[in-house]
Amino acid sequence: MSPLNRRRVRAFWKNRRACWSLWILGVLFFLSLFAEFIANDRPLLVVYDSGIYFPVLKSYPETTFGGDFDTEADYADDYVIALIEENGWILWPPVPYNYDTHIANLPAPAPSPPSAANWLGTDDQARDVFARVIYGFRISMLFAIALTLGSCLLGITVGALQGYFGGKADLLGQRLLEIWGGLPVLFLLIIMANFVAPSFGWLLLIMLLFSWTSLVDVVRAEFLRGRNLEYVRAAKAMGVPDHTVMLRHILPNAMVATVTLVPFLLSGAITTLTSLDFLGFGMPPGSPSLGELVAQGKGNLHAPWLAITAFAVLASTLTLLVFIGEGVRDAFDPRLVSK
Repeated sequence: MSPLNRRRVRAFWKNRRACWSLWILGVLFFLSLFAEFIANDRPLLVVYDSGIYFPVLKSYPETTFGGDFDTEADYADDYVIALIEENGWILWPPVPYNYDTHIANLPAPAPSPPSAANWLGTDDQARDVFARVIYGFRISMLFAIALTLGSCLLGITVGALQGYFGGKADLLGQRLLEIWGGLPVLFLLIIMANFVAPSFGWLLLIMLLFSWTSLVDVVRAEFLRGRNLEYVRAAKAMGVPDHTVMLRHILPNAMVATVTLVPFLLSGAITTLTSLDFLGFGMPPGSPSLGELVAQGKGNLHAPWLAITAFAVLASTLTLLVFIGEGVRDAFDPRLVSK
């Protein structure tokens, strides 16, 4: 790592707000990757008749535990639980509900308020809100990360080609970007979502068509400036191939402006996915979604814990991303790093 980059890293870690935001968001995202081990209607571990089973990882028929059916064991059934506990024991996850588990025998009609059994209450379909928040947060973060990486790849490539070669390539590219950037993105996303069955992959592909344009201008500007620097012109005079000049001599400088935009691209991706889910054009019905939780809060005003939970999760996530983005921006600011 170069001395300049080391100073940037030190400058970022000196920003306590950005540092704590990165740690908090990183820990929450890491935990959400293991959502099946935190919230699941399958036991983590079953010890039965001297055998060890992991229902969270593998399906077992009811006959494995002395039952009568060859179908998968229903671990919420009192009969199956009694069979297992007669000759063994069960280790449950902290939240014994999956995101799609329908909870029977609630103390109050769904949506039921928070309780010791359901920490954030249940929604109008008698599903545990806390479990859906964990899975929904994971989907939102993975979607945002995948969309940001794809946007960076496309935006940097197009911006680099325009800025480095200039001329007609730059002129034509700018005119196309002006047309493409003037399209009503949200309406187009809604229209295109009606032509295909909603899924994680399709939504990612559709949103990727429009999200990469925000990076083109900053990368293009850096390449327009960098291609005329003396060391770049010297490398070209020595016969260094264009792709080597672009990757080795100009791209590192262009990445400075790109990196500062990444946290804001992440927050924008989460907001767009939430909006589509709220309008009903996002993930498939029944999927754990923060946007669907917002819609439930709007449709169940008599259950304020739904709207409060959705607002708290979204506001906290976006605030942490903004704080991280501000820390990265300040770390790359030469006026602050030199101090």
